[in-house]
Amino acid sequence: MNNKGKTLFEKIWDEHVVENRAGFPDVFYIDRHFIHEVTSPQAFEGLRKAGKPVARPKQTIATADHNVPTLNQHLPIKEMLSKIQVETLTQNCKEFGIELFGLGHQHQGIVHVIGPELGITQPGMTIVCGDSHTSTHGAFGSIAFGIGTSEVEQVLATQCLLQNRPKTMKIEINGELGKGVLSKDIILYIISKISTAGATGYFVEYTGSAIRALSMEARMTICNMSIEMGARGGMIAPDEVTFSYLKGKVHAPKGEEWNSKMEYWKTLYSDEDAQFDVEISYRAEDIQPMITYGTNPGMGIGISDVIPQDNGNGDISSAMNYMNLNAGQELLGQKIDYVFIGSCTNSRIEDLRLVADFVKGKRKAEGVNVWIVPGSKLVEKQAIEEGLDKIFIEAGFELRQPGCSACLAMNEDKVPAGKYCVSTSNRNFEGRQGPGSRTFLASPLTAAAAAVTGVISDVRTLIKDESYAI
Repeated sequence: MNNKGKTLFEKIWDEHVVENRAGFPDVFYIDRHFIHEVTSPQAFEGLRKAGKPVARPKQTIATADHNVPTLNQHLPIKEMLSKIQVETLTQNCKEFGIELFGLGHQHQGIVHVIGPELGITQPGMTIVCGDSHTSTHGAFGSIAFGIGTSEVEQVLATQCLLQNRPKTMKIEINGELGKGVLSKDIILYIISKISTAGATGYFVEYTGSAIRALSMEARMTICNMSIEMGARGGMIAPDEVTFSYLKGKVHAPKGEEWNSKMEYWKTLYSDEDAQFDVEISYRAEDIQPMITYGTNPGMGIGISDVIPQDNGNGDISSAMNYMNLNAGQELLGQKIDYVFIGSCTNSRIEDLRLVADFVKGKRKAEGVNVWIVPGSKLVEKQAIEEGLDKIFIEAGFELRQPGCSACLAMNEDKVPAGKYCVSTSNRNFEGRQGPGSRTFLASPLTAAAAAVTGVISDVRTLIKDESYAI
């Protein structure tokens, strides 16, 4: 009899296996399904052709985020493809009985922002969405991962998926982060160490004192970018920080149900004798503010370092040509044209507060365009109530309306060809922010520093020791 302990991942996975047969994928039950306008139309069309209903419509939540404009959302969408996709989502949700947070709804926003802030995302759940950054929800101690359009149809029709069990990896980070170092720097540091393929085939659990010290919003940033190192998903065990964040949220359990859920949630951790397939550890003190220099998220360096001659993951000459940079070059002082603070990685109220606190009383550099795009209507509302909008306006920043925006150039917010953008988003592929655009990934603080100086800067030289309790 095998009495070894279980990892957090194993505990949740085992509870959701409907059927297991040797040599076949598991029939895996899904608790929450998020959909948006880009990857759902073909899935609904498949149901229509097969004459099938949505099996459990109350377990699916829809929002419009990828293609929506971030200016004048009360007006008709100008881009025809975006207009068609958003309208099609509205029609599909109405026909199949799915709740939709569309444009104009008080809860509209980026799918991976609204789930947590509304309390829809909860510990112990299995969560999927036709979007790779579904791993964000793993910050609550859930198994969350992105799926393809055919799998979206599968979940709509059956509330289950056929899934092979991934391997497990533990990444432990102990110690205290230095001044000006955020959770975005942690995950960029990890990816720079293990590469964009280093966690392929694994589900990653992040542990250690540095992780436990993070807020929920910071934890979401880390889990969000798990996919950028090839992982199937990332997760963090729930604790008092998690429970405090969830309590009182719109869709969170109430009363006796809350007490019952809490009993279960407190069992969601990896046992001391649990075995992972791979274990890696880092020191928080070794992490400095990070920035990428190339065309994938693994091409990252500390802000004071120089671009390496060889990053150990293949020839970087193509990336350097695209970025118009050179190996051996330092990025400090590199002129930039745009700053984008937003995306499902860094568009929550905590991100906006950090930026506002830093830029208060300052002005953006001449010639730099700064877009602040909140992740949801609730974030936008809270930012305005706290007066952050006034700070941004006085700094010359543009506070836009919620959406994925310049993360992926699938809407009107595009960085022009040849221009440099310091971005808090998750990907820096060629053309990701617009054809020919050049992207430096960084934390909200590093992005804000670039906005006010006009060049890539070390935020640690611009803040007082006592200014930030990260």
